[in-house]
Amino acid sequence: AFRQQQQHQHQQQQSKMAALAAGGGCLAGTCLTGVALWAKDSRANSKGRGKGPTLPLPVPQPSPFGRFTSAPWSPLKNSSPTTHLRREEGFSLTGGGGNGSGPRLNPDVSLTKKPAEFRYVAGMKQSLDQDAFIKILRKLIGEAKHLQNNPRLDINPEETRAAKIVMDQLAPYTQAKGGPLIMEELTYVKGRSNLKVVYPGTGEKTVSFVGSHFDVVPADPETWDKDPFSLTIEGDKLYGRGTTDCLGHVALITQFLVELAKARPRLTRTLIVVFIAGEEGGVAGIGVDKVVEAGKLAEAKNGPVYWVDSADSQPCCGTSGMMAWSLKCKGRLIHSGFPQKGINSIELANQVCSYVQQRFYEDFPPLAAEEAYGFSSGSNMKPTQIECAKGSMNQICPETTVSGDIRLSPFYDVEDVKSAIEGYVSELNHGAIDLLPTLGSWSKYELAPDVPLQPGELRRGVVELKWQGDMDTFKLYAGFAAKLDSEGHKALVQACREARNDVKPFSVNGSLPLVKMMQKEGFDIQLCGFGLMSVYHGVNEYCTMDDMVKAYEVMLRVLCLLEA
Repeated sequence: AFRQQQQHQHQQQQSKMAALAAGGGCLAGTCLTGVALWAKDSRANSKGRGKGPTLPLPVPQPSPFGRFTSAPWSPLKNSSPTTHLRREEGFSLTGGGGNGSGPRLNPDVSLTKKPAEFRYVAGMKQSLDQDAFIKILRKLIGEAKHLQNNPRLDINPEETRAAKIVMDQLAPYTQAKGGPLIMEELTYVKGRSNLKVVYPGTGEKTVSFVGSHFDVVPADPETWDKDPFSLTIEGDKLYGRGTTDCLGHVALITQFLVELAKARPRLTRTLIVVFIAGEEGGVAGIGVDKVVEAGKLAEAKNGPVYWVDSADSQPCCGTSGMMAWSLKCKGRLIHSGFPQKGINSIELANQVCSYVQQRFYEDFPPLAAEEAYGFSSGSNMKPTQIECAKGSMNQICPETTVSGDIRLSPFYDVEDVKSAIEGYVSELNHGAIDLLPTLGSWSKYELAPDVPLQPGELRRGVVELKWQGDMDTFKLYAGFAAKLDSEGHKALVQACREARNDVKPFSVNGSLPLVKMMQKEGFDIQLCGFGLMSVYHGVNEYCTMDDMVKAYEVMLRVLCLLEA
């Protein structure tokens, strides 16, 4: 019945528009072809993406996607409720651009014909010293209470506490003590340490492990079965805040450096490790962005850079960008018994969201490259929260704000999306709002001239767009697609396959900071991680000892393959 009602209203609107067009006037050009012709000029710069809109629509068009993947990483991830996340299998995207002839995920790719040869790291332990690893991890988890990060709740970490644990562990193996390691604490905000560790090689090429961070998301002990700030071991499971994200990786790489420094193999490549601060808070000027800005990673361009902050012990080959937004729709407050004299902001917000989403999906459709990289969904825009002005049940609400986010494929640019969304809203405020579908005979988004208004009241609905972040933030968290033909990717896939007897490269719709920007600046970024995506930021977070043992072997094999 709802669809029939909307269809009937749509037909009435089309008749009115045709009559206006036949009679000429300033609206004639608009009504001849609806919004498409009206917006033709503003869309001329969209590089040919999509077709013109077809509003007014009888019913909002469905998204071309199915369920959207939850995102374990984003600048706002610490605001997410504790939940269990699952990595979805990629599905076939249809209707997108591209011919699918580009690179694709290939689990059989290899860097060398032979398996990794451990002779390149002669004398180094080939398996993780589990007791030593547990000792480091226990100390780190013991500091997790002071490493919690949520700046919006005024919870700020002291990463220097974690950095000190790592530095104390590595100090006996530094050049100052006769060892091979060069260690440098990088602090740009007091108490917020990053840490760079270098094992020098004999040549110019490098291999880097970066991205493992000292800070963690907050944990509420009352919701946990374990103490989140104390390491609990039950069988193969290691419980505690940060075991998966990301203190487990910090402990793993620290122990890897200890074993490397003890054995002192003669490597041609220089190994670079950077532990970072401030990853969870999304605040610039503290962590890896400052490290790069200061030139402390410049030499890492001479080889692959493994960003160790992913999960599921498989190569992660792509991430999505994240852009948060809100649309405030303003109407006119009136007693609900006089709907013809009010502008219902809730109804307006529904139609505005439908309009903007429709335009977004036309301009940023699924692409063949997204399927090739194994993304479970393409670019998507959706509302996630709605808030209305407080009032009585018998009042038409004058103001409604809808907020949400955009998860953007790495094959689109955030600049184009921001410009497009702003263009859609501008079109609405300059005439297209009159063409939005209304419900029933009395719902209106522009009041008749004979409706009296009080000072400050609106005769036409207004839409205000607000971005939750600036362009620098959007670029910082832009989507990323790894180079599938690089030596770094081939070495990682081969190492995972040899260590685990199976490899399944994948992509996720979450976000990581800086990786796209670093890639544009010439870094060969590859993503990997060995925790569990299903417990990212969750209650009773844990990693498994088996995964960490295999992770050590993967790192060892990567190093040997690149040396070969």
